[in-house]
Amino acid sequence: METEKLEHFRRMLREKKRFLISKLQDARSKEEPLSEDEMMDSMDLASTVAERSLYARFRGRERSLIAEIDAALKKIAAGEFGICEECDEPIGVGRLKAQPMATLCVKCKEEMETIRTYGRDGAVEWRVL
Repeated sequence: METEKLEHFRRMLREKKRFLISKLQDARSKEEPLSEDEMMDSMDLASTVAERSLYARFRGRERSLIAEIDAALKKIAAGEFGICEECDEPIGVGRLKAQPMATLCVKCKEEMETIRTYGRDGAVEWRVL
């Protein structure tokens, strides 16, 4: 891949990483410990715990995205960015623009998301997840 395009993706990935880190830091600074008032009523407590669980899942997803970004940045540094991990063919620039952390080309991703199932009569059926 051309140096100019690689630099574009490097900047894009770093910007996205900075945004996610900022979002995580902001969420941490707003998180407060449970107060005694919240623990008094079981309905309030259940609601608060459910809300915090949801936020924790969102933060986990953001951490996962940061790890994917780091992996993509390492691939850029190693000269392996934009190569499908399954078939070793180039990943299309359009796909990388839409999903710069992509590790599979469109064809391999589609194949991965298509699973084979068997109908009641034993016939093979293909289903897309």
